[in-house]
Amino acid sequence: MPHDSSPSADPVPLTLSLPPRPARGLTDDLVRPISGALEAEVLDLAVPDIEVAKFLVRIAHGDSGFVARTDSGERAVAIVAATTAALMGDDIPAALANPDVAFLRGLKPEAVEALRGVLLAVETSEPGAVNDALRVLRG
Repeated sequence: MPHDSSPSADPVPLTLSLPPRPARGLTDDLVRPISGALEAEVLDLAVPDIEVAKFLVRIAHGDSGFVARTDSGERAVAIVAATTAALMGDDIPAALANPDVAFLRGLKPEAVEALRGVLLAVETSEPGAVNDALRVLRG
């Protein structure tokens, strides 16, 4: 074929897709003010740890998530750890009492999405304090 001949114009197959959605962080938009809207079950974190554990065992593998309510930053960190433990079949009371911050920071995006599908929000009248406490989970 001579150099000046143009080749036949065959179609070039292309696959077009949207870029992947950026991974949501463990605590991104997790904290919000207390609302009256009931989108899901609400768990008041002032209840004893045994009640929190029973609740998490029930809801962790259900079809809907829940909203936690607390004004305690420490309790907010604990519910993230305990919800993760419930999803993994780990010791929920131990996670409530001693959240493994290093482990939580290392969660893969898929695990974070699973967690956030269950723990929908932390509602509080102290969003600044709760967000400050949750900063330890940002890696």
